[in-house]
Amino acid sequence: MKSAVLKRSIVVAGHKTSVSLEDAFWSGLKAISKTHKTTLSDMVADIDSQRQFGNLSSAIRLFVLEQARAQMSSSANHSETGLSAPRGAQDTTPVREE
Repeated sequence: MKSAVLKRSIVVAGHKTSVSLEDAFWSGLKAISKTHKTTLSDMVADIDSQRQFGNLSSAIRLFVLEQARAQMSSSANHSETGLSAPRGAQDTTPVREE
């Protein structure tokens, strides 16, 4: 199966560069930049300045994953139990009869 990785051009710190990302990561990055009220270029420049190793494309993927995990964790903390059952799952909690 062919991967849907696309090469995209972006200006980072005044220099044109390209990153290879799947649509899901690119869309996620754009959504995050809107949420943070910053430009895509500024967000990628920040990611680039903070990466310790690896290439920029990998650093962006890790950033988007980290943001998604943080959002999931935040959502879970707002629910009563912090967990929700998968769709279609049945409650198997034993019922105590008196």
